[in-house]
Formats: sequence, C-alpha cells, structure tokens
Amino acid sequence: MRPRDRWMLAGGRWSQGTGERMFTITDPADGDPLGVVPLCAGGDVEAAVGSARAAAPGWAAVPAAERGAALHAAARAVEANAAELAALVTAEMGKPSGDALGGVEAGIGTLRQYAELGPLHGGRSLQGGWDAADFMVREPLGTVAVLTPWNDPVAIACGLIGAAVVTGNTVVHKPSERTPHTGAMLAELIAERLPGGVLNLVTGDAEVGEALAGHGGVDVVAHVGSTGTGRRIAELTARTGAKLLLENGGSDPLIVDAGVDPAWAAGQAATGCFANCGQICTAVERVYVHQAVAAGFLDALTARARALRMGPGADPATELAPLVDERHRAGVHEQVEKAVADGARLRTGGRIPGGPGCFYPATVLSGCTDAMAVMAEETFGPVAPVRTVASFEEGLEAANRTRYGLAATVLTRDPAHAQAAWRTLKTGTVKINAVFGGAPGGAATPRGASGRGFGYGPELLDEMTAVKVVHLKTVIP
Repeated sequence: MRPRDRWMLAGGRWSQGTGERMFTITDPADGDPLGVVPLCAGGDVEAAVGSARAAAPGWAAVPAAERGAALHAAARAVEANAAELAALVTAEMGKPSGDALGGVEAGIGTLRQYAELGPLHGGRSLQGGWDAADFMVREPLGTVAVLTPWNDPVAIACGLIGAAVVTGNTVVHKPSERTPHTGAMLAELIAERLPGGVLNLVTGDAEVGEALAGHGGVDVVAHVGSTGTGRRIAELTARTGAKLLLENGGSDPLIVDAGVDPAWAAGQAATGCFANCGQICTAVERVYVHQAVAAGFLDALTARARALRMGPGADPATELAPLVDERHRAGVHEQVEKAVADGARLRTGGRIPGGPGCFYPATVLSGCTDAMAVMAEETFGPVAPVRTVASFEEGLEAANRTRYGLAATVLTRDPAHAQAAWRTLKTGTVKINAVFGGAPGGAATPRGASGRGFGYGPELLDEMTAVKVVHLKTVIP
C-alpha cells in the first residue's frame, strides 16, 4: 500500500488537513497496521464546503455534454487503476480480492451510466398560450455532502458522486474512516478530471460526519450506512433544511416455500447470508423456511457453512474473509451468543477462532424467534438465523413484522405465491428465486428505518436536481 501524506481535498488542492486527532487503520486479516490517518477538523469541513459552494455556479453553467465527458474521463482513470483500488479495499476492510475488483468494476459502470444519462436528463414542455413558452427545467441543487460506508466503498461512492456531478452539483465526500486510503485514491482519480472545487474530500469519523451533514452550506446530504447514523443525520438536516437521501440498515428476510429443492434453497441462503462475510446492505439477515422442507434445508445449509474456506481476502481461494474490525466482530458474536442463550440451536459456527485477524465462521442457528436481536436487527455478519413456519402465509406475515424495509427474497415454485410476495412485502426491492441480481438501472426507495429516496438508477438524477417552472411570454406591449 502506497503511503499517503495528503488526506484533504478542497478547491483542487490537497493537504494534510488541520486536525490533531489520528485514526489507525489495521488489516483485518492479521491485525497489522496499514497507516495512521489524520481526522479533519471543523475548519477543514468549513474549507471544503466553502470550496464546493464557490465552484457551484461555474460548474452548473458547464454544458451537460461536457460534464458527461468529464465523468467518462473519470471512469477511464478508475478503470486504469482498478487493480490497485481493489487491493486497497481488500487491505482495509478484508473483502475477497475478486469481490473487491467486482465492486470497483461496478463503480466504473455506474460512472459511465451517469455520464451517458446526465446529458439526456431534462424537463418537459407545457402547452400554454400561443404568445408564450412554458416549460419545466431541472437544475442542480447546489452542494452535495456524500457520506459513504466501508463495505463497498468504491461502487457506492461512484454512484452518488457521479449522479451529483453530472447534474451540475458540487460535492464534499467523506468516506468511512475504516477505508480512508480507498476513499482518498478514488477522489484523486475523479477530481483530476474535474475543475477545482467540484469534488472535495474530508477524512474523519462520526464527529467529522456530523459537522459536514449539519453544515448550513450543504444543500443535499446523501448517506449510506447504519440506521443510527441516518437518524442522527435526519435530525441535523431538519435544522438546516437540506434535502436528505438515506440508504440505511436492513433486516432482509428470505422466505423458503414448500416444494422447492432444499439443497438449491440452501445454496441461495448461503450466498445471501455469507457473501462478503454478510457485510452487504442487502444481505439475507433472517430466514423463514416452510416446515415441509425445513429439515433438508437446514442440513444442506449447515453443510455449506462448514465447507466455506476461511482466509485472508488477498488469497484467491478464500470464500469467507475477515470481518472489517474487532469492534464489528464483537457485535456479531454478541448477537449469536444472546440467541443461543435465549433458546436458539447453534448448528455450526458461533465461536471466535484463535489467532490474528477478525475472522468469524459461517454460523447457522435454528429454532430462532422474531424477538431475538439476530432476527429483529441487522447483524451484518456471516450468520443465518432460521425460523421454521407452518405456511407460506405465516412466512410473509413474519417477514413484514419489522421496522426495516430494504429488500426481501422469496424462493417458490408457486406463481400465485410469487405474485402475493411482491404485492405484499413492504420493502423497496423484492427478489423472486434469486437472492442477488437484477437489471441495470434498477432503483428502489428504502422504507421505514431503512431510509428514504432513490439512491441508484436514473431516478437518482431526479433526486440531485430541482424542478423550475418557466413561463416566458415573448410578446409585450
């Protein structure tokens, strides 16, 4: 990993920042230190927001096609450095190298998508009088604060930054303090293709995030992360009047219907629960399996969990990499231990392995109840808590009994059950017979405690702009 001595970007100029607090980054695979990162101070946030606001009028006036071309150039720069970016992701948060590269490639694709869509994003004409022109135009909102998480630091940042920039906004980005090297390198690659001040960067923890989200000079706050943080940001933006976009925690259910092949269903569940060690926004967090297939499903899921190869993300053979850090692992383990104490059966996993690193085994729990935190809250770890249900309808009802509303998956051979599922489930996304996947450009609005507003797809361009109605009378006395 290349050492960095520049952690703050404002007005096109990099600096160390003025903060005196430091944050040590360690490799979650072995605990070795990766570097000491300075956390920005309040004055640094002020400078970054000031630079963004100063650049906003000029950038808004740049033709949309030129903004799209700049974003295409940024995509090419990220592509040329994809391997190094992916290696940073693996080093900082542990993601398997193939998955890390996939996240970078997804970010590149998103930049290109918005580079193409941005120049086409417009309003509509209205039918007024013969002597006037009436139309609706979309204008940038101004300065966007982008706060991104550590679990997919490139793809998520590219989406939010790309949509904001191509629609004529300026950005202040704060990446997670757990992945600052990744965030800084990505900012460097994108910002070099833009005028100074269009993309700015501050590094820091919750204190820096609060200063940015609550800054009166910010017009939009886009946050992807935990529900607790999202609620705090909502309080701050309620005071400033900034528009708020949130994609926060989830407790995504998987319903396994009678009649499906239990081994196939177990494979889907294993992917949903254990991919990226469960550290995916739309990971499967709780499983409802019909009693007719429960025994075979649990046996197959347990076998798959035991067979996963645990190791460092840099090893191509690794299937289960470490969790992001010790603090996060402790929270995952606490939920598992509490579930077992409350009557769940530990079928495999559930024990912290010896040795260095933040590894946690793929864990399967049966006999779970909805009152257990491992079912009711977001675990964000490689844990599959399972509850057996007597009917498909019982599974649907239980799946909806939550404060979250991010995504849900249903495995069924019954077309009527599939129809009932997408009609009934109170989530922004419903997936039938596949835990992951979907067409490009798909977007959904999280519900309940999972957030608000479109965070992806063409609709994100609408979120980053305001509509202005114009009545232009061309003849005057």
